Amino acid sequence: MSMTAPTRTRSSLFAEFGLIGIAAVWGLTFVMVQDAIALIPALTFLAYRFLIATAVVALIFHKRLRALSRDGWRAGALMGVFLTSGYIAQTLGLERTSASNAGFITGLFVVLTPIFGAIFLRHPVGRQAWVAALVSAFGLFLLSSSGGAGEGRLGGDALVFLCACSFAFHILVTASAVEKHDVTALLAVQLGVCGTFCFLVALVAGDLEIPRSAVEWNALLVTAFIASALGFFVQTYAQQHGASPARTALILASEPAFAGLFAYLLNDESRTLTGWLGAGLIVAAIVGVELLPYVRPNKVHPEDVPQPPLPET
Repeated sequence: MSMTAPTRTRSSLFAEFGLIGIAAVWGLTFVMVQDAIALIPALTFLAYRFLIATAVVALIFHKRLRALSRDGWRAGALMGVFLTSGYIAQTLGLERTSASNAGFITGLFVVLTPIFGAIFLRHPVGRQAWVAALVSAFGLFLLSSSGGAGEGRLGGDALVFLCACSFAFHILVTASAVEKHDVTALLAVQLGVCGTFCFLVALVAGDLEIPRSAVEWNALLVTAFIASALGFFVQTYAQQHGASPARTALILASEPAFAGLFAYLLNDESRTLTGWLGAGLIVAAIVGVELLPYVRPNKVHPEDVPQPPLPET
């Protein structure tokens, strides 16, 4: 029997190219959302985005959603709480900081997940995760302080960092929920919680309005159908067709780089050498955590858990 490495199938190659495409779309959405929320209130945008995504997922998986138990609905709702807080913080942060900064800082959820697991859930964590946390913290300092950022810019970076924290907690909660309940049903519930909450807050605040410009509609359609709904399906398909969890996470870790690239190409966002160094340290920390996955009590890495696209906007 040959001991050569297994040949990658055509379907696995197709899946990995799909993951790269989704990571690029997620990077692009930072710029698109930033342009859209300059024209429409942030919570109104989020309400439309996630209600549309909820309708798509619920329509496709309506049988699984109806079969979800009461405990499953509660688990999905808790996941929705962290998902909602993450997206609200990220979108509000985009009003105050650059799209490239938001992309790099959001990616820190990969580093924060094992750290929070160790602190709050007493999950064992390897030394590399703590090193990655220190490296990324220094990178965040360089990124946020470069270019003479004022209070508004720093406030936006702080909001996006809260987004990364929320996404990290979301992954930890998800890791527990998917052991007992259907993943696609949980996805529909948490997206619905996010969309409904944002809709009600926007309604009470009097911010609800119909999108009118092509910029708004393009951002809504791309984020709802491609980034939120399709992105989840592509990730699941990839993991079902030969892309290992570590390889999947490593590919998706390219999202911050895509965010920086599109911000430079489309919004002409430039940064100093210090800023690029900070961004590079953050990406290095993210990739380092994924190349050397930490040990969890249930032996489940956060990226093993299918979830709606986080590092997006």
